[in-house]
Amino acid sequence: MAKSKKEENFEENLEELEQIVQKLEEGKLNLDDSLKEFEKGIKLYKNCKTKLQSAEKKISVLTESLKEEEYKG
Repeated sequence: MAKSKKEENFEENLEELEQIVQKLEEGKLNLDDSLKEFEKGIKLYKNCKTKLQSAEKKISVLTESLKEEEYKG
């Protein structure tokens, strides 16, 4: 199953997550809406975390390849 563009864009997910946190902190939502926003926020958090972990792995691999090149040179 293909991911939507929204799921793939870290910056948009983070911005939306920040907006949800702000809404929840304001305390103006009723309980049902608060729970829906919280659930949405958890999903966004997980997406962001996954993207960050993937980026960290890529950086690690690239850094290791640079070290190998420097060692050979």
